[in-house]
Amino acid sequence: MKLIFINLLIGAMSLYAILNSAYKAATALVAIALVAGVMTAHAADADYWDAEKAYARGDYATALPILRKIADNGGVLAQFRLGLMYHTGKGVTQDYKEALRWYRKAADKGYDGARFAVGSFYEKGYGVPQDYVEAVKWYRKAADQGNADAQRDLGTLYFIGRGLNQDYATARMWFRKAADQGHATAQVQLGNFYDNGLGVTQDYVQAHMWFNLAAARSTDKEVREVAVDRRDRVAAKMTSQQIAKAQEMARRCEASKFKQCD
Repeated sequence: MKLIFINLLIGAMSLYAILNSAYKAATALVAIALVAGVMTAHAADADYWDAEKAYARGDYATALPILRKIADNGGVLAQFRLGLMYHTGKGVTQDYKEALRWYRKAADKGYDGARFAVGSFYEKGYGVPQDYVEAVKWYRKAADQGNADAQRDLGTLYFIGRGLNQDYATARMWFRKAADQGHATAQVQLGNFYDNGLGVTQDYVQAHMWFNLAAARSTDKEVREVAVDRRDRVAAKMTSQQIAKAQEMARRCEASKFKQCD
């Protein structure tokens, strides 16, 4: 099989995805508060935002006790941030078990970023025995909430058949959900499906389109390089007319915010 499956690359990106969840969560809370004209418990808590500012400038000694106090009182974002600190070893000794404990508290309250993190820990065996079935459970919870990283990783487990039966059609469905949110790695995976005819009719035009979108959107150097390589490889098997069609499809897909990509 000529498929270049970038599972190792996906694994390396999981920490980035969890870090990105923390930024998105803080940004989303502020936006929601402004639109609604009200403030959430965290947004109203000046101490929490002081802790976030301290964390952002690398002053973990100031951030840690504030976050711990808020987390002990049930603050979801503080719980998630503590999980991240123990995960990465920032301001504390790296401790995967303690990281998972805090991630799990936030996950049990329904925060999708924490649910994704818990799934990632079970998939990789961080702080717990490796358990793909448990990873699938947590990824699915986050994926059903629209978390694109969880959708990508759930698609990966369906693709390779870990924690569930291998199922290319379901894997492609989850990759497509993530790709439609602009997730570059999922877009590369969709390109691989069409390039190699995995559960779909082989379609170089569709493959080129998804590789091209990933190459244009990815902010990760490794993912972008993989996307460019795969796009150029599939282009070598296409006519100039097919390439032109794929490029036009990519422009339409991007302009429609991934609503018109077929």
